[in-house]
Amino acid sequence: MRSGVYLSSLLAVFSSLAGCISSNGILPQASRLDDSELVTDSAIQEAAHEAVWPKDQWWHAYGDAQLNAWVDLALAHNPSLAEAGTRVRKAQAMAGVAEAMRDPQVDLMAEVQRKRWPKDPHFYGPGALSGATTWNGVTDLGFVFNFDLWGGLRNNQERALDLVRVTATEERAAALELQHNVVRSYIHLAMYYAELDIAEASLQQKEQLLALAEQRLRMGLGTEFEVSEAESPIPEAHRQVDLLHEDIKLTKNQLAALAGKGPAAGESLTRPKLSLHAEANIPATLPLELVGHRPDVVASRWLVAAQARGIEVAKADFYPNVNLKAALGGRSAEGSLLEFLTRDKLTYSVGPALNLPIFDAGRRRGQLQAATASYDQAVEQYNQTLVAALKSISDHLVRLHSLHEQLGFVAHGIETAELRYELAQEAFKRGLTDYRGVLEAQTLLFDQQRLQEQIRAAQLSTQAGLWVELGGGVLDEKQMKVSEGQLTPKEINLSTPFHQSE
Repeated sequence: MRSGVYLSSLLAVFSSLAGCISSNGILPQASRLDDSELVTDSAIQEAAHEAVWPKDQWWHAYGDAQLNAWVDLALAHNPSLAEAGTRVRKAQAMAGVAEAMRDPQVDLMAEVQRKRWPKDPHFYGPGALSGATTWNGVTDLGFVFNFDLWGGLRNNQERALDLVRVTATEERAAALELQHNVVRSYIHLAMYYAELDIAEASLQQKEQLLALAEQRLRMGLGTEFEVSEAESPIPEAHRQVDLLHEDIKLTKNQLAALAGKGPAAGESLTRPKLSLHAEANIPATLPLELVGHRPDVVASRWLVAAQARGIEVAKADFYPNVNLKAALGGRSAEGSLLEFLTRDKLTYSVGPALNLPIFDAGRRRGQLQAATASYDQAVEQYNQTLVAALKSISDHLVRLHSLHEQLGFVAHGIETAELRYELAQEAFKRGLTDYRGVLEAQTLLFDQQRLQEQIRAAQLSTQAGLWVELGGGVLDEKQMKVSEGQLTPKEINLSTPFHQSE
C-alpha cells in the first residue's frame, strides 16, 4: 500500500518536472472534409438512380474471354504489381519491429580476454596485478521492460499498423491501375483492327476505281488525267494500312509487357471481340461509400490515422519514462579461463531506470511541430483526393453522355455519306461526273466510319475509366476488413495478390 503511494507521488513529481519542456501551443490546423456532405453535380445525381457498384472483375462486362484471361495473366506476372507486394511485406516487417519494442527485451553478452597488466605502481598501486598476465571474463544476462507510461510505444505500433494498411490499399490501387491499362490497351487493339478493315476497304475501292478509270480510257470515255487522279491516292492508302499493322503490333507488345511477358507472347493475341451493354450509372450512396471503395481514398484515410498516431508518439517524448532493468552475470580479473562463471564471481542488479527530459534546446518541440505538420499534410491530401475523385467521376459521366450523343450524330452522318457515295459512283459510271466527286464521297464515308469506331472505342474506354474511378468493384471480405481496420497485418495473406478475390 505504502509502495503504491510512493509510486504515485513519484509520478506526480516526474510530471511536474517534465513541464520544463512544454508542448503547449502545438496543435494540428487542418480538418478533414465530411464526405457525406459534399455536394455532387447534376451529372452524378442523374446517373445515381437504381445503380450499383461495379463488380470486382468489372472487365468481364465486355464479354471477351481473351481479355479476361489476359487481365488474369497480368495480375499474376506484372513486375510493378509484384513490387507493390514487396512494399506491403516491408511495411508488415516494420510493424512487427514496432510491436516487438513493447515487449520485454533480453540480451546476453559474454567476453573473455587475455590481458597483461603493466608495471605502474603510480596507476595500480602495489598489488598482485602489477606485471601479471591474467584471464579477464565478463558475462551479462540483461532484462529491460519499458512501462510505456504515456503510450508512446503503443501509438508507434498503431502507426505502423496503419502504414501497413496504407501500403495494402496502395497495392490494390496498383492492381486497379494495371487492370485499367490492360483493358485500355485491349480496346485500342480492337479499334486498330476496325480501322484496318476500313483502310483495307478504302484501298480496295480506290483500286477498283482505278481499274474503272483505266477501262473508261480504253473505251475512249475517259482521259489520262482521270487515270492519274485515280492512281494518286493509292500509295497513301497502302501507307495507312501498313501504319495500322504497326499500331496493332505495338499494342500487342504493350499488352505482353503489361502481362510481364516478352513480345512473343503478344503474337498469340487474336482480334478482340468486345461488347458492352452496361449503363453509365453510379451508386446512389456516392460519395459516402466512396471512402470504402476507392483504394486511393482508403489509403489517404489510413495515412491520416497514421500521422495522428505520430503526434501522440511525439507528445509522449515530453514526459518522463520508467524502465525496469535487471542483469545477472559474472566478473573476473584473474584466474582461469572460465573463472567468471563461478559462483564467487556472480553479480546481479535489478531496479527501475528513469529517463527525465529537462532541457533539449527545442528538439522535442520541433519533432512535435513536424508531426502536426505531417498530419495536416495528410488531411489536405485526403481532402484533395476525395475532391479529385468526385470531379473525375463527374467528368467521365459527362463524357459518356457526350459520346452517346456523338454516336447518334455519326450514325446519321454515315447514312448520308453512304447515299452520297452511291450516287457519285453511279454518276461516274454514266460519265455524268469526274473521279473527284467519287473520291470526295468515298473519303467522307470512310472518315465517318473511322470516326464511329473511334467514338465506340472512346465509349468503351470511358466506361472502363468510370468503373476504375468508382474503385473497380466492391471489395471482398478481406479487403473490407483492411479498409475498416479490422484485419491486422499478420492476417494479410501475402502468398497471393491482395487485390484478388478468394
